[in-house]
Amino acid sequence: MSIATDASRPDPDALLARVQADARRQRASLKIFFGAAPGVGKTYAMLEAAHRLRAAGVDVAVGVVETHGRAETDALCAGLEVLPRHHVEHRGVVIDELDLERALDRHPTVLLVDELAHHNAPGSRHLKRWQDVMELLDAGIDVYTTLNVQHLDSLGDVVQQITGVKVRETVPDRVLERADELELIDLPPEALLARLGAGKVYLGDQAGRAAQHFFQRGNLLALRELALRRTAEHVDAEVQAYRRAHGIEQPWQAGERLLVCVGASPSSARLIRAGKRAATRLGAQWLVVTVETVGAAPPGDADRDRLEQHLRLAEALGAEVVRLHGATIAGAILECARQRGVTRILAGKPTHSRWRDRVRGSLLDELIRGSGGLDVHVIAPLDLADAAPGAGAAAGEGTRPRATAYVGAAAGIAATTALCLALFDYLSAADIAMLYLITIMVAALSGRGPSLLASSLAVAAFDVCFVPPRFTFVVAEGRFLLTFVVMFGSGLAISTLTLRLRRAERDALVRERRTAALLAFTRDVALAGGVDEIAAVAVRHVEELLGVAAALLVPDAAGALQPAAGLMPLAAQEVAVAAWTHAHGQPSGHGTQTLPGAHIVATPLRSGDRALGVLVCQARRGARPLDADQRHLLATIAGQAALALGQAQLAAEARDATLRARTEELRSSLLSAVSHDLRTPLAVITGAATSLRDDADALTAATRAELLATIVDEAQRLERVLQNLLGITRVETGLEPAREWVPVDELVGAALGRLDDVLGDRVVEVDAAADLLVPVDPVLFEQVLINLVENAVKHGASPLRLAARRLADAVEIEVRDHGAGLPAGAAGRVFDKFYRAPGTRSTGVGLGLAVCRGIVQAHGGTIVAEDAPGGGACFRITLPASAPPVDLGDDAAVVAPGAAAAAEARP
Repeated sequence: MSIATDASRPDPDALLARVQADARRQRASLKIFFGAAPGVGKTYAMLEAAHRLRAAGVDVAVGVVETHGRAETDALCAGLEVLPRHHVEHRGVVIDELDLERALDRHPTVLLVDELAHHNAPGSRHLKRWQDVMELLDAGIDVYTTLNVQHLDSLGDVVQQITGVKVRETVPDRVLERADELELIDLPPEALLARLGAGKVYLGDQAGRAAQHFFQRGNLLALRELALRRTAEHVDAEVQAYRRAHGIEQPWQAGERLLVCVGASPSSARLIRAGKRAATRLGAQWLVVTVETVGAAPPGDADRDRLEQHLRLAEALGAEVVRLHGATIAGAILECARQRGVTRILAGKPTHSRWRDRVRGSLLDELIRGSGGLDVHVIAPLDLADAAPGAGAAAGEGTRPRATAYVGAAAGIAATTALCLALFDYLSAADIAMLYLITIMVAALSGRGPSLLASSLAVAAFDVCFVPPRFTFVVAEGRFLLTFVVMFGSGLAISTLTLRLRRAERDALVRERRTAALLAFTRDVALAGGVDEIAAVAVRHVEELLGVAAALLVPDAAGALQPAAGLMPLAAQEVAVAAWTHAHGQPSGHGTQTLPGAHIVATPLRSGDRALGVLVCQARRGARPLDADQRHLLATIAGQAALALGQAQLAAEARDATLRARTEELRSSLLSAVSHDLRTPLAVITGAATSLRDDADALTAATRAELLATIVDEAQRLERVLQNLLGITRVETGLEPAREWVPVDELVGAALGRLDDVLGDRVVEVDAAADLLVPVDPVLFEQVLINLVENAVKHGASPLRLAARRLADAVEIEVRDHGAGLPAGAAGRVFDKFYRAPGTRSTGVGLGLAVCRGIVQAHGGTIVAEDAPGGGACFRITLPASAPPVDLGDDAAVVAPGAAAAAEARP
């Protein structure tokens, strides 16, 4: 069989790209006026574009424009709405910043925000102005802004190499990639220098200093080239997106994937930026990898902070950050590269001496030899001083041995020497050497330093005290030199292995504790039954693991965050931090880039696109921010808690939906059934009454009596339908019977007395002892018997039999007919609401037996239906009944007068 392919069928990737392009068109627009240096006219061009928009009737407002005293720029601001600035006081100086809240409340169509790379004053909501812009875009406000090429994060090291100036205010490349329109404002270096000399860029002495340093013609040429290249890359990305969106075929090369190796060295920042530039040029995915070797010493605080800065930079530039653990750095990197389909590896150029590579091995050499078909690119550091040995190359020794360890090592060697001197006549040189090795092994438990000290002292003591000639450093026999080397080498080897074992044990304990904590949290949160219990579990585990106060906030019906668990008090400012996290789905607070001055850390709880709440942790005053492991642990707990909250909410919504569906089904069934069973008797009553009213003179006495009897019968039938409706309503809403000790024969007699017209001449057999009592609500239970007898009349045949007898701790009542019996499979369904046996022609809503079951169950009893021996159907009720009271008294039961007599008179 051949399968025909349709060449015109659209490519799924092209369809996806088209959907994504449509989504981008619907979001708020970001336009960046891009330049190579200050003074090229970015702000001027932005203001001119704003005037054109305003003339076209677009709502435009100025959020912030930095004129720097330029008259032409000030003049262009006239005629545009300028929003008031937000005044922030910092160290006695009042700084004017963009008023983000006012801009969000004003919500213009287009807002002008100058100097995208600006660093906000401390106390602002965000650290950087580009974060303000991203929040404005999320709120649906189009933004016009300006940016110089030297402020791009990935070009920071290149700009420093060109100009000698380290740029502090940077913008992540993903912000430039987010731009819907990039307009290059280009100016030749000669024209820019002329503007600088004319005082149109900087004023006074600042212009002279700029001309001598940053504004040199070579610098401007290089920056102009960078700006042109980045603009071309942006245009190329738009072209590629257009071709994909419109299904334009073109030859695609196999996708590239880059892996960048980083550590705590300062040069890793340059390596990350180089990786970003390479990934952009190649259109490739890229990941940044750091490796923690098993058994290595924990990094010091400075190295750990520097590594975290590098990883945050990588995330800001759009890289996927991967943390690995392995026996060797090269082995872990190569294994990750093969698993992730990496095509190129970027590593830093080694700057340490060759002796270190010969002793400890070369990472770069291992990468190249083990890379196979992978390309390995080596990047030189920007400044060799940044990567000098000791500047982050060492991982840090963690907790160094105390002085007591060195004193103990020296004391151990001294004690061993004294013991050997005392037993010198009984010990050989090998015995003495072994005793020293044992002492060195004990010292190695305290660290490498004490072990090396013990090895050095042991060699010296052995040489002076026991090697002839004694009590000198002279060695007469060369064989003892090998002994010295073995003693020192053994001490070094033993201490190294001991340190590795201890570090491996420490790492295993840390991982075991983390795994056990997550396992315990997963178990506890799985057992939690509702939102409050899930929140309490999450808060308890966070407080135990991080040692800080915590709280979990969930939105109420109005959308305001309310505490679901945790006793941590929250000030109004901290609630605002949590509200921002809930609204934007990003962490905020202490140690983050949003509201870093807050004393809490807010982590969003999201399940898919649903915001479910916020997990808040208190930050100790003056304490360090959470490290990477703690942030990862907190994010994991937040993710698990969000998943559990989402499942709990979905379960609640499913229950509500099921209840609504059942209610709607009940309503529809009730309307369908009642509309017939109410309409029929009402129509008969209306017809008979109308005949009596309109034709009273023409009707005979017998006809009038028949019509009146018909009205009475149909009214009683209607009463029974309404009684069943009221009964099922009471059963559905919860029934509390008022029990009394009532004789069963009186209940039966009262029920049969109300069914005189229904029974007619049918034979009813009653078998119930006069002294048989049952604790029931007489009114409700009379309705049960009425419904059962009426059902037997409709579907059965004479004679009908009602029997009651006492069991051990119960009373059993049976209602039996001699008809065709129950249809196949109907025994378990006859008590369902609105159920009617197939093929039945009798009238009725189908609620009578459902009411019987509800009333019997409310009394704590059971009711079953089955085929009776010899034919017919049998309904058996079993009610719990302990021993009745000895003296019932006059008020033991209230039964209709004459009910027993009516039962006895029944044929």
